[in-house]
Amino acid sequence: MASTPTEHPSTTSPFPTRQKPIPYTEHNGHRTQLSSILPPLIFGTATFNHQYNSDPFALDTTGLVTSALTHGIRAFDTSPYYGPSEQLLGDALATPFVRETFPRDSYCILTKVGRVSAQEFDYSASWVRRSIARSLERLHTNYLDLVYCHDVEFVSPTEVLEAIRELRRIRDEEGKIRYVGISGYPIEVLGDMAEMILRETGEPLDAVQSYANFTLQNQTLAGPQGIQRLYNAGVSVVPNASPLGMGLLRRQGVPVGAMGDFHPAPSTLRSAVRHASDFCDQHSEKLEVIAIRYALEEWISLGSSCGSKGDPASGIPWKQESNDDVGGTKLGVSVIGVSKSEELEKTMLVWRSILDGLEGGEQTALQAGRWYRAWEWSRNRRKAVQILAEGVQEILGPWFDFAWESPDSGFVNQRKKDGEVVEEADAPWLTPAASPEAKPCDAAEFSVEKELPLR
Repeated sequence: MASTPTEHPSTTSPFPTRQKPIPYTEHNGHRTQLSSILPPLIFGTATFNHQYNSDPFALDTTGLVTSALTHGIRAFDTSPYYGPSEQLLGDALATPFVRETFPRDSYCILTKVGRVSAQEFDYSASWVRRSIARSLERLHTNYLDLVYCHDVEFVSPTEVLEAIRELRRIRDEEGKIRYVGISGYPIEVLGDMAEMILRETGEPLDAVQSYANFTLQNQTLAGPQGIQRLYNAGVSVVPNASPLGMGLLRRQGVPVGAMGDFHPAPSTLRSAVRHASDFCDQHSEKLEVIAIRYALEEWISLGSSCGSKGDPASGIPWKQESNDDVGGTKLGVSVIGVSKSEELEKTMLVWRSILDGLEGGEQTALQAGRWYRAWEWSRNRRKAVQILAEGVQEILGPWFDFAWESPDSGFVNQRKKDGEVVEEADAPWLTPAASPEAKPCDAAEFSVEKELPLR
Protein backbone atom coordinates (compact mmCIF):
# COMPACT_ATOMS: atom_id res chain seq x y z
CA MET A 1 0.00 0.00 0.00
CA ALA A 2 1.37 3.42 -0.97
CA SER A 3 2.35 5.70 1.87
CA THR A 4 0.92 8.78 0.18
CA PRO A 5 -2.58 9.60 1.44
CA THR A 6 -5.39 9.98 -1.05
CA GLU A 7 -6.16 13.59 -1.86
CA HIS A 8 -9.67 14.61 -2.86
CA PRO A 9 -10.64 17.78 -4.70
CA SER A 10 -13.37 20.07 -3.48
CA THR A 11 -16.85 18.55 -3.66
CA THR A 12 -18.34 21.81 -4.89
CA SER A 13 -17.84 22.57 -8.57
CA PRO A 14 -19.51 25.71 -9.93
CA PHE A 15 -21.38 25.55 -13.19
CA PRO A 16 -18.93 26.03 -16.06
CA THR A 17 -18.85 29.60 -17.33
CA ARG A 18 -17.06 31.23 -20.23
CA GLN A 19 -13.41 31.50 -19.22
CA LYS A 20 -11.55 34.80 -19.15
CA PRO A 21 -8.90 35.66 -21.76
CA ILE A 22 -5.19 35.60 -20.98
CA PRO A 23 -4.23 39.31 -20.70
CA TYR A 24 -2.12 39.67 -23.86
CA THR A 25 -1.66 43.06 -25.51
CA GLU A 26 0.36 44.31 -28.47
CA HIS A 27 0.91 47.96 -29.39
CA ASN A 28 3.43 49.40 -31.83
CA GLY A 29 5.45 46.20 -31.78
CA HIS A 30 5.57 46.01 -27.99
CA ARG A 31 4.07 42.81 -26.62
CA THR A 32 3.16 41.59 -23.19
CA GLN A 33 6.18 39.74 -21.81
CA LEU A 34 5.76 36.00 -22.20
CA SER A 35 7.04 35.61 -18.64
CA SER A 36 4.01 37.46 -17.31
CA ILE A 37 1.30 35.35 -18.95
CA LEU A 38 2.55 31.86 -19.88
CA PRO A 39 0.97 29.29 -17.54
CA PRO A 40 3.61 27.47 -15.45
CA LEU A 41 2.10 24.05 -16.22
CA ILE A 42 1.87 23.09 -19.90
CA PHE A 43 0.14 20.00 -21.31
CA GLY A 44 2.53 18.31 -23.76
CA THR A 45 0.96 16.26 -26.55
CA ALA A 46 4.01 14.30 -27.75
CA THR A 47 2.14 11.33 -26.25
CA PHE A 48 -0.47 11.74 -29.02
CA ASN A 49 1.90 9.84 -31.31
CA HIS A 50 3.01 6.34 -32.26
CA GLN A 51 6.34 6.51 -30.46
CA TYR A 52 4.56 6.58 -27.10
CA ASN A 53 1.38 4.70 -27.93
CA SER A 54 0.47 1.83 -30.23
CA ASP A 55 -2.46 3.80 -31.60
CA PRO A 56 -2.94 7.44 -30.57
CA PHE A 57 -6.32 7.48 -32.31
CA ALA A 58 -7.52 5.00 -29.71
CA LEU A 59 -6.71 7.47 -26.94
CA ASP A 60 -9.46 9.67 -25.54
CA THR A 61 -7.60 12.79 -26.61
CA THR A 62 -10.74 14.92 -26.59
CA GLY A 63 -11.53 13.83 -23.05
CA LEU A 64 -7.93 14.43 -21.93
CA VAL A 65 -7.80 17.95 -23.37
CA THR A 66 -11.23 18.85 -21.99
CA SER A 67 -10.33 17.51 -18.54
CA ALA A 68 -7.04 19.41 -18.59
CA LEU A 69 -8.90 22.63 -19.35
CA THR A 70 -11.47 22.09 -16.62
CA HIS A 71 -8.63 21.49 -14.12
CA GLY A 72 -7.08 24.83 -15.01
CA ILE A 73 -4.44 23.98 -17.62
CA ARG A 74 -4.24 26.79 -20.14
CA ALA A 75 -1.36 25.86 -22.45
CA PHE A 76 -0.76 22.98 -24.88
CA ASP A 77 2.52 22.03 -26.55
CA THR A 78 2.63 20.11 -29.84
CA SER A 79 4.63 19.74 -33.06
CA PRO A 80 4.18 18.59 -36.67
CA TYR A 81 6.86 15.99 -35.90
CA TYR A 82 4.55 14.35 -33.35
CA GLY A 83 2.59 12.52 -36.02
CA PRO A 84 -1.15 13.22 -35.64
CA SER A 85 -0.68 15.29 -32.47
CA GLU A 86 -1.54 18.68 -33.98
CA GLN A 87 -4.68 17.32 -35.62
CA LEU A 88 -5.84 15.47 -32.52
CA LEU A 89 -5.23 18.50 -30.31
CA GLY A 90 -6.90 20.82 -32.80
CA ASP A 91 -9.98 18.61 -33.06
CA ALA A 92 -10.21 18.40 -29.25
CA LEU A 93 -10.06 22.19 -28.96
CA ALA A 94 -12.68 22.58 -31.69
CA THR A 95 -15.52 20.72 -29.95
CA PRO A 96 -18.62 22.87 -29.31
CA PHE A 97 -18.21 22.62 -25.53
CA VAL A 98 -14.60 23.79 -25.59
CA ARG A 99 -15.27 26.57 -28.11
CA GLU A 100 -18.13 27.92 -26.00
CA THR A 101 -16.56 27.52 -22.56
CA PHE A 102 -12.88 28.10 -23.38
CA PRO A 103 -12.52 30.80 -26.04
CA ARG A 104 -9.32 30.73 -28.08
CA ASP A 105 -7.86 33.67 -26.15
CA SER A 106 -8.24 31.85 -22.81
CA TYR A 107 -5.44 29.34 -23.53
CA CYS A 108 -2.09 29.13 -25.34
CA ILE A 109 -1.07 26.88 -28.22
CA LEU A 110 2.65 26.15 -28.60
CA THR A 111 3.98 24.31 -31.65
CA LYS A 112 7.20 23.93 -33.63
CA VAL A 113 8.78 24.11 -37.07
CA GLY A 114 11.83 22.62 -38.72
CA ARG A 115 11.80 18.95 -37.82
CA VAL A 116 10.10 17.06 -40.63
CA SER A 117 10.96 13.48 -39.68
CA ALA A 118 13.58 11.46 -37.80
CA GLN A 119 16.18 12.11 -40.51
CA GLU A 120 14.87 15.31 -42.13
CA PHE A 121 15.11 18.93 -41.04
CA ASP A 122 14.09 21.97 -43.05
CA TYR A 123 14.66 25.42 -41.51
CA SER A 124 14.30 27.35 -44.78
CA ALA A 125 12.02 30.37 -44.84
CA SER A 126 9.79 28.73 -47.44
CA TRP A 127 9.29 25.62 -45.33
CA VAL A 128 8.70 27.67 -42.20
CA ARG A 129 5.87 29.48 -43.98
CA ARG A 130 4.41 26.25 -45.22
CA SER A 131 4.68 24.57 -41.83
CA ILE A 132 3.00 27.49 -40.04
CA ALA A 133 0.11 27.51 -42.52
CA ARG A 134 -0.38 23.77 -42.03
CA SER A 135 -0.27 24.03 -38.24
CA LEU A 136 -2.87 26.80 -38.24
CA GLU A 137 -5.14 24.63 -40.33
CA ARG A 138 -4.67 21.50 -38.22
CA LEU A 139 -5.13 23.38 -34.95
CA HIS A 140 -8.21 25.28 -36.21
CA THR A 141 -6.81 28.65 -35.15
CA ASN A 142 -5.76 31.91 -36.79
CA TYR A 143 -2.74 32.47 -34.57
CA LEU A 144 -0.13 30.54 -32.58
CA ASP A 145 1.00 31.79 -29.20
CA LEU A 146 4.54 30.41 -29.33
CA VAL A 147 6.50 28.68 -32.10
CA TYR A 148 9.80 26.89 -31.46
CA CYS A 149 12.47 25.88 -33.93
CA HIS A 150 12.41 22.14 -33.22
CA ASP A 151 15.65 20.38 -32.17
CA VAL A 152 18.13 23.05 -33.21
CA GLU A 153 21.15 20.81 -32.59
CA PHE A 154 20.51 18.97 -35.86
CA VAL A 155 21.10 21.99 -38.10
CA SER A 156 23.63 24.81 -38.46
CA PRO A 157 23.41 28.20 -36.69
CA THR A 158 22.87 29.80 -40.10
CA GLU A 159 19.80 27.65 -40.69
CA VAL A 160 18.42 28.43 -37.24
CA LEU A 161 18.92 32.16 -37.83
CA GLU A 162 17.02 31.97 -41.14
CA ALA A 163 14.09 30.26 -39.45
CA ILE A 164 14.03 32.72 -36.54
CA ARG A 165 14.04 35.70 -38.90
CA GLU A 166 11.15 34.24 -40.90
CA LEU A 167 9.12 33.43 -37.78
CA ARG A 168 9.59 36.99 -36.55
CA ARG A 169 8.59 38.35 -39.97
CA ILE A 170 5.37 36.33 -39.79
CA ARG A 171 4.88 37.63 -36.25
CA ASP A 172 5.38 41.27 -37.19
CA GLU A 173 3.80 41.42 -40.66
CA GLU A 174 1.07 38.80 -40.51
CA GLY A 175 0.22 38.54 -36.82
CA LYS A 176 -0.06 34.75 -36.97
CA ILE A 177 2.59 34.23 -34.27
CA ARG A 178 3.01 35.99 -30.93
CA TYR A 179 6.27 34.60 -29.53
CA VAL A 180 9.31 32.82 -30.98
CA GLY A 181 11.74 30.36 -29.39
CA ILE A 182 13.93 27.30 -29.89
CA SER A 183 13.93 23.79 -28.44
CA GLY A 184 16.48 21.01 -28.22
CA TYR A 185 18.43 18.63 -26.01
CA PRO A 186 22.15 19.52 -25.62
CA ILE A 187 22.42 22.29 -23.04
CA GLU A 188 25.52 23.82 -24.60
CA VAL A 189 23.87 24.06 -28.03
CA LEU A 190 20.82 25.82 -26.59
CA GLY A 191 23.10 28.35 -24.91
CA ASP A 192 25.17 28.86 -28.08
CA MET A 193 22.05 29.41 -30.20
CA ALA A 194 20.42 31.81 -27.73
CA GLU A 195 23.57 33.93 -27.55
CA MET A 196 24.01 33.85 -31.33
CA ILE A 197 20.44 34.97 -32.00
CA LEU A 198 20.73 37.86 -29.52
CA ARG A 199 24.07 38.89 -31.02
CA GLU A 200 22.93 38.68 -34.66
CA THR A 201 19.44 40.14 -34.32
CA GLY A 202 19.64 42.35 -31.24
CA GLU A 203 16.50 40.67 -29.91
CA PRO A 204 16.50 37.82 -27.38
CA LEU A 205 14.41 34.70 -27.73
CA ASP A 206 11.09 34.59 -25.95
CA ALA A 207 11.56 30.96 -24.92
CA VAL A 208 14.06 28.11 -24.94
CA GLN A 209 12.55 24.72 -24.21
CA SER A 210 14.83 22.00 -22.86
CA TYR A 211 13.74 18.42 -22.34
CA ALA A 212 14.99 15.66 -20.02
CA ASN A 213 17.61 17.99 -18.53
CA PHE A 214 15.96 18.59 -15.19
CA THR A 215 14.91 15.22 -13.83
CA LEU A 216 15.94 12.83 -11.09
CA GLN A 217 18.62 11.58 -13.49
CA ASN A 218 19.92 14.77 -15.12
CA GLN A 219 19.83 18.24 -13.57
CA THR A 220 22.22 20.18 -15.80
CA LEU A 221 19.48 22.62 -16.82
CA ALA A 222 19.63 24.08 -13.30
CA GLY A 223 23.40 24.63 -13.56
CA PRO A 224 25.39 27.67 -14.74
CA GLN A 225 25.56 26.39 -18.33
CA GLY A 226 21.78 25.92 -18.29
CA ILE A 227 19.25 28.43 -17.06
CA GLN A 228 21.81 31.02 -15.91
CA ARG A 229 23.40 31.20 -19.35
CA LEU A 230 19.99 31.45 -21.01
CA TYR A 231 18.95 34.17 -18.56
CA ASN A 232 22.12 36.10 -19.44
CA ALA A 233 21.16 35.80 -23.12
CA GLY A 234 17.87 37.57 -22.35
CA VAL A 235 15.61 34.54 -22.71
CA SER A 236 12.24 35.25 -21.10
CA VAL A 237 11.04 31.71 -20.28
CA VAL A 238 12.81 28.32 -20.07
CA PRO A 239 10.23 25.51 -19.93
CA ASN A 240 11.44 22.17 -18.59
CA ALA A 241 9.89 19.39 -20.66
CA SER A 242 9.80 15.63 -20.12
CA PRO A 243 10.40 15.48 -16.34
CA LEU A 244 10.39 11.67 -16.61
CA GLY A 245 13.21 11.71 -19.16
CA MET A 246 10.94 10.64 -22.06
CA GLY A 247 9.58 7.84 -19.89
CA LEU A 248 12.96 6.56 -18.71
CA LEU A 249 12.13 7.15 -15.04
CA ARG A 250 9.30 4.68 -14.73
CA ARG A 251 8.97 1.37 -12.91
CA GLN A 252 7.90 -0.38 -16.14
CA GLY A 253 10.74 1.13 -18.17
CA VAL A 254 10.70 3.27 -21.29
CA PRO A 255 7.43 3.47 -23.28
CA VAL A 256 7.25 1.31 -26.38
CA GLY A 257 4.64 2.27 -28.95
CA ALA A 258 3.91 1.17 -32.50
CA MET A 259 7.39 2.24 -33.62
CA GLY A 260 9.23 0.07 -31.11
CA ASP A 261 11.86 1.11 -28.59
CA PHE A 262 12.95 4.59 -29.67
CA HIS A 263 14.58 5.70 -26.41
CA PRO A 264 18.28 6.70 -26.67
CA ALA A 265 19.25 5.72 -23.10
CA PRO A 266 21.94 2.97 -23.09
CA SER A 267 21.21 -0.37 -21.45
CA THR A 268 23.54 0.32 -18.51
CA LEU A 269 21.62 3.50 -17.65
CA ARG A 270 18.33 1.62 -17.93
CA SER A 271 19.70 -1.01 -15.56
CA ALA A 272 20.66 1.67 -13.03
CA VAL A 273 17.15 3.12 -13.27
CA ARG A 274 15.68 -0.32 -12.55
CA HIS A 275 17.80 -0.52 -9.40
CA ALA A 276 16.56 2.95 -8.45
CA SER A 277 13.00 1.78 -8.98
CA ASP A 278 13.60 -1.19 -6.66
CA PHE A 279 14.96 1.24 -4.08
CA CYS A 280 11.73 3.27 -4.25
CA ASP A 281 9.66 0.09 -4.00
CA GLN A 282 11.45 -0.76 -0.77
CA HIS A 283 10.13 2.51 0.66
CA SER A 284 6.57 1.94 -0.59
CA GLU A 285 6.92 4.50 -3.37
CA LYS A 286 6.92 4.39 -7.16
CA LEU A 287 9.88 5.79 -9.02
CA GLU A 288 7.68 7.79 -11.40
CA VAL A 289 5.76 9.40 -8.52
CA ILE A 290 8.99 10.55 -6.87
CA ALA A 291 10.40 11.66 -10.24
CA ILE A 292 7.41 13.74 -11.32
CA ARG A 293 6.93 15.42 -7.95
CA TYR A 294 10.63 16.16 -7.57
CA ALA A 295 11.00 17.70 -11.03
CA LEU A 296 7.82 19.79 -10.88
CA GLU A 297 8.37 21.01 -7.32
CA GLU A 298 12.06 21.83 -7.58
CA TRP A 299 11.80 23.49 -10.99
CA ILE A 300 9.15 25.87 -9.68
CA SER A 301 11.92 27.58 -7.69
CA LEU A 302 15.11 26.65 -9.59
CA GLY A 303 13.55 27.73 -12.89
CA SER A 304 11.96 30.90 -11.54
CA SER A 305 14.57 33.31 -12.96
CA CYS A 306 13.26 32.33 -16.41
CA GLY A 307 9.81 31.44 -15.12
CA SER A 308 6.41 33.05 -15.48
CA LYS A 309 3.70 34.81 -13.51
CA GLY A 310 0.97 33.22 -15.60
CA ASP A 311 -1.97 31.72 -13.74
CA PRO A 312 -1.23 28.20 -12.51
CA ALA A 313 -3.62 25.31 -12.99
CA SER A 314 -5.48 24.90 -9.71
CA GLY A 315 -5.80 21.15 -10.14
CA ILE A 316 -9.42 21.37 -8.98
CA PRO A 317 -12.30 21.21 -11.48
CA TRP A 318 -13.62 24.67 -12.31
CA LYS A 319 -11.49 26.34 -9.67
CA GLN A 320 -9.73 29.36 -11.19
CA GLU A 321 -6.52 30.41 -9.47
CA SER A 322 -4.24 33.37 -10.09
CA ASN A 323 -0.51 33.71 -9.60
CA ASP A 324 -1.21 36.04 -6.67
CA ASP A 325 -3.08 33.20 -4.96
CA VAL A 326 0.14 31.17 -4.75
CA GLY A 327 2.58 33.85 -3.68
CA GLY A 328 2.72 36.26 -6.60
CA THR A 329 6.25 35.39 -7.75
CA LYS A 330 7.48 33.86 -10.99
CA LEU A 331 7.23 30.07 -11.11
CA GLY A 332 9.47 27.78 -13.15
CA VAL A 333 7.54 26.41 -16.16
CA SER A 334 7.14 22.66 -16.72
CA VAL A 335 5.68 20.56 -19.54
CA ILE A 336 3.88 17.32 -18.67
CA GLY A 337 2.63 14.58 -20.98
CA VAL A 338 -0.02 11.96 -20.23
CA SER A 339 -1.93 9.38 -22.23
CA LYS A 340 -4.77 8.43 -19.90
CA SER A 341 -7.28 10.24 -17.72
CA GLU A 342 -6.02 8.55 -14.55
CA GLU A 343 -2.48 9.78 -15.30
CA LEU A 344 -3.79 13.31 -15.69
CA GLU A 345 -5.81 13.11 -12.48
CA LYS A 346 -2.84 11.87 -10.46
CA THR A 347 -0.55 14.50 -11.94
CA MET A 348 -3.02 17.26 -11.13
CA LEU A 349 -3.29 16.03 -7.53
CA VAL A 350 0.49 16.21 -7.23
CA TRP A 351 0.51 19.69 -8.78
CA ARG A 352 -2.25 20.86 -6.42
CA SER A 353 -0.25 19.62 -3.44
CA ILE A 354 2.88 21.40 -4.73
CA LEU A 355 0.93 24.66 -4.95
CA ASP A 356 -0.31 24.12 -1.39
CA GLY A 357 3.31 24.17 -0.24
CA LEU A 358 4.17 27.55 -1.76
CA GLU A 359 4.27 30.85 0.07
CA GLY A 360 0.91 31.57 1.65
CA GLY A 361 -0.04 27.95 1.16
CA GLU A 362 -2.06 27.67 4.36
CA GLN A 363 -4.62 30.21 3.20
CA THR A 364 -4.47 29.00 -0.39
CA ALA A 365 -5.40 25.48 0.66
CA LEU A 366 -8.39 26.72 2.65
CA GLN A 367 -9.58 28.89 -0.26
CA ALA A 368 -9.34 25.86 -2.53
CA GLY A 369 -11.55 23.82 -0.21
CA ARG A 370 -8.62 21.71 0.93
CA TRP A 371 -7.67 20.24 4.28
CA TYR A 372 -6.50 22.95 6.69
CA ARG A 373 -3.20 21.07 7.14
CA ALA A 374 -2.60 20.57 3.41
CA TRP A 375 0.23 23.12 3.47
CA GLU A 376 1.98 21.27 6.30
CA TRP A 377 1.50 17.93 4.55
CA SER A 378 2.90 19.36 1.31
CA ARG A 379 6.03 20.69 3.02
CA ASN A 380 6.67 17.38 4.76
CA ARG A 381 6.03 15.48 1.54
CA ARG A 382 8.65 17.62 -0.19
CA LYS A 383 11.22 16.68 2.45
CA ALA A 384 10.43 12.98 2.05
CA VAL A 385 10.70 13.20 -1.75
CA GLN A 386 14.03 15.02 -1.50
CA ILE A 387 15.43 12.27 0.73
CA LEU A 388 14.38 9.54 -1.73
CA ALA A 389 15.64 11.64 -4.65
CA GLU A 390 19.08 11.75 -3.06
CA GLY A 391 18.94 7.98 -2.63
CA VAL A 392 18.04 7.52 -6.30
CA GLN A 393 20.92 9.76 -7.35
CA GLU A 394 23.35 7.73 -5.22
CA ILE A 395 22.20 4.57 -6.99
CA LEU A 396 22.56 6.17 -10.42
CA GLY A 397 26.16 7.03 -9.55
CA PRO A 398 28.10 7.89 -12.74
CA TRP A 399 24.83 8.00 -14.69
CA PHE A 400 23.64 11.04 -12.74
CA ASP A 401 23.77 14.09 -15.06
CA PHE A 402 24.59 11.82 -18.00
CA ALA A 403 23.34 13.15 -21.36
CA TRP A 404 23.08 10.95 -24.43
CA GLU A 405 24.46 12.11 -27.75
CA SER A 406 22.15 14.24 -29.89
CA PRO A 407 22.47 14.03 -32.79
CA ASP A 408 24.28 10.74 -33.26
CA SER A 409 27.80 11.15 -34.62
CA GLY A 410 26.77 9.63 -37.94
CA PHE A 411 23.70 11.79 -38.48
CA VAL A 412 23.15 13.28 -41.94
CA ASN A 413 20.19 15.50 -42.75
CA GLN A 414 18.39 13.75 -45.61
CA ARG A 415 16.24 16.73 -46.53
CA LYS A 416 16.66 17.89 -50.14
CA LYS A 417 17.99 21.44 -50.53
CA ASP A 418 19.56 23.90 -52.96
CA GLY A 419 16.71 24.16 -55.45
CA GLU A 420 15.78 20.49 -55.46
CA VAL A 421 12.10 19.65 -55.33
CA VAL A 422 10.94 19.07 -51.77
CA GLU A 423 8.23 16.48 -51.45
CA GLU A 424 5.24 17.05 -49.19
CA ALA A 425 6.09 15.71 -45.73
CA ASP A 426 2.57 14.54 -44.91
CA ALA A 427 2.87 10.76 -45.07
CA PRO A 428 -0.32 8.89 -44.12
CA TRP A 429 -0.62 8.32 -40.39
CA LEU A 430 -0.71 4.77 -39.17
CA THR A 431 -4.39 4.84 -38.31
CA PRO A 432 -6.91 7.04 -40.16
CA ALA A 433 -8.37 9.82 -38.06
CA ALA A 434 -11.70 8.89 -36.49
CA SER A 435 -11.33 5.27 -37.57
CA PRO A 436 -14.07 3.19 -35.92
CA GLU A 437 -11.77 0.18 -35.74
CA ALA A 438 -8.48 1.54 -34.46
CA LYS A 439 -5.94 -1.23 -33.88
CA PRO A 440 -2.32 -1.35 -32.69
CA CYS A 441 0.19 -1.26 -35.52
CA ASP A 442 2.93 -3.75 -36.28
CA ALA A 443 6.19 -2.07 -35.30
CA ALA A 444 8.08 -4.21 -37.82
CA GLU A 445 6.43 -2.28 -40.65
CA PHE A 446 8.16 0.95 -39.69
CA SER A 447 11.81 1.90 -39.56
CA VAL A 448 12.79 4.72 -37.20
CA GLU A 449 16.24 5.60 -35.94
CA LYS A 450 16.08 4.83 -32.21
CA GLU A 451 18.81 7.29 -31.34
CA LEU A 452 16.67 10.22 -32.53
CA PRO A 453 14.33 10.90 -29.63
CA LEU A 454 10.88 12.43 -29.62
CA ARG A 455 9.93 15.38 -27.45
